[in-house]
Amino acid sequence: MFAWLKFLVNKYFWLNIGIIILIGIIFLITVFYSIKIYTHHSKSFPLPDFKGLTEYQFQYLFKKNNLRYSIIDSVYLDNVPKGTVIEQVPKAGEHVKKNRNIFLTINAWSEEQVLIPDLKDYSLRNAKVVLESYGLKPGDLIYIPSEYTNLVLGQQLYGKLVEQGTIVPKGTSIDLLIGRGLGKELTSVPNLLGLEKSVAEQIVQRVFLFIGGIILDESIVTSEDSARAFIWKQNPVSRSGAMLNVGASIDIWLTTNELLLIPDETSVTDDDIDYDSDLEREFF
Repeated sequence: MFAWLKFLVNKYFWLNIGIIILIGIIFLITVFYSIKIYTHHSKSFPLPDFKGLTEYQFQYLFKKNNLRYSIIDSVYLDNVPKGTVIEQVPKAGEHVKKNRNIFLTINAWSEEQVLIPDLKDYSLRNAKVVLESYGLKPGDLIYIPSEYTNLVLGQQLYGKLVEQGTIVPKGTSIDLLIGRGLGKELTSVPNLLGLEKSVAEQIVQRVFLFIGGIILDESIVTSEDSARAFIWKQNPVSRSGAMLNVGASIDIWLTTNELLLIPDETSVTDDDIDYDSDLEREFF
């Protein structure tokens, strides 16, 4: 007991304690000032404005101010020069230190491209939603005779029919062909035999008709077969005096077998035709 008291009142004990505390304080002060020197404390400067500059132009400013940059995104704006900075983080004027990484958004050099979706057989309301989800805009609504009302029958770009998968700039307006019911006028039935489906669609639409059912035979297996297939049979058939109400549809049969186009083997008789509607009974 007395030995501990004697130890605690020993001046060398407290001298050593004081030395340890002093070393600790000196160490903390040294670390604190070292960090300030390393991080350039109180040596920040206002960030330059990089907006409107191309990468070639702003590289000099980054090098001069010992800054780094990362291009994190690109968008396309019509009213901004291509390839220039449109956004920066931190913003211009904020105080930063050397070696700070600045994040930039660039206006793209070219417009973003998107695929045109297949809108055929969509309701007008749904077609508009789908177009907008692809980044496209509904254009003019062109109402044409059809067996169905308010149904999309096709899509046009610059006055011409456009297929699904066509690549166009984002924001492009797509005109929609909308059904408004059968017209009272009559039109002749065109001969589609031997034509590819895409060509036949253009021909029937010129006379205000549409392709209805599409039947593939056993010769069509792959997508390549579909691309080179042609029409070997149609219903209603094209013959002298054959007429349909504008807006009606024609069913087609596709094949890759050229033998089916031989007249003696492909001549269509009344027995070959299925009278599925009052409209077809009227004309045949």
